[in-house]
Amino acid sequence: MYDTVKDYYGKELQSSADLKTDACCTVDSVPQHLKPIMAKIHPEVTGKYYGCGLVAPQLLDGLRILDLGSGSGQDCYVLSAMVGEQGDVVGVDMTDEQLAVANRHIEFHRQAFGFSRPNVRFIKGYIEKLDELGLEDNSFDVIVSNCVINLSPDKRAVLEQAHRLLKPGGELYFSDVYADRRVPESLSHDPVLYGECLAGALYWNDFVQLAKAVGFADPRLVEDRPLAVNSDDIRRKIGDMQFYSATYRLFKLDQLEPACEDYGQSVTYLGTIPNAPELFMLDKHHIIETGKPFPVCGNSYRMLNETRFKNHFKFFGNFESHRGIFKNCGTDLPFDSNKKISGSCC
Repeated sequence: MYDTVKDYYGKELQSSADLKTDACCTVDSVPQHLKPIMAKIHPEVTGKYYGCGLVAPQLLDGLRILDLGSGSGQDCYVLSAMVGEQGDVVGVDMTDEQLAVANRHIEFHRQAFGFSRPNVRFIKGYIEKLDELGLEDNSFDVIVSNCVINLSPDKRAVLEQAHRLLKPGGELYFSDVYADRRVPESLSHDPVLYGECLAGALYWNDFVQLAKAVGFADPRLVEDRPLAVNSDDIRRKIGDMQFYSATYRLFKLDQLEPACEDYGQSVTYLGTIPNAPELFMLDKHHIIETGKPFPVCGNSYRMLNETRFKNHFKFFGNFESHRGIFKNCGTDLPFDSNKKISGSCC
């Protein structure tokens, strides 16, 4: 399907307005603190943006970031401003037309952000074959991806390569499209469905199990919304299947357990992460208010204590006394299917 994807995103689509679903709409509006950065992004870069959410996790200053399927470079340039002049951003994409757009504006954004050197570069390559690009093991603090992994013919390889490249305590933070059931084989090679991020979408539970199998033991859902399909032809093809745009974060932590276990631990957020003085959102089920003790399972404790977030929390308890499974650790459909389905954002 490589040629299909290249043609769809490199030749057929001229802007996000040409898309037939809202898979590439952002889940929420751009955060207020990122709007000044977005205002500095070159119009050609934003015009060729086909992602399904602005993938910009918190606390990135000075970090090394990898963007899988970087496209026109929008997320890379936003991230380059967030990591600052001492950080670095690497974008990988296989589409010549998209890479050309991204590379055209490196100097533009260096000047826009006031840096003395460019801190972003783009590499042509396949996200399943990152081992061919000269990227070192354990060399990235954060890996992001924006509505791209569903387009890959080998999603396991993508996750394995991401796990290999992340530093211990690093995270894969990405938006993508998922289905509420397995997509039938009869639809898997439809070029329009594939290009619209539907035919290649994983059944959500298959994704969770795959992530666990490659070493991301406890995938965390950050946000989600059901997709609106704006084409009658596509709606007829997919029937009553439901698709979701969702953002997950996967931490590379060797001691995470398969389930949420209770050790009587809690954390208190100090309110010190930039642009988050009142609360910190680890995921959609862990929204932690500043100054209030917040009970956590052992995995959540490690996600905060053994990552870049450590200095922004007080930690209480240890792993000496196990109390059983943490309450409400379920396996039902994680997405909010009752949300209002939006129309096209284009």
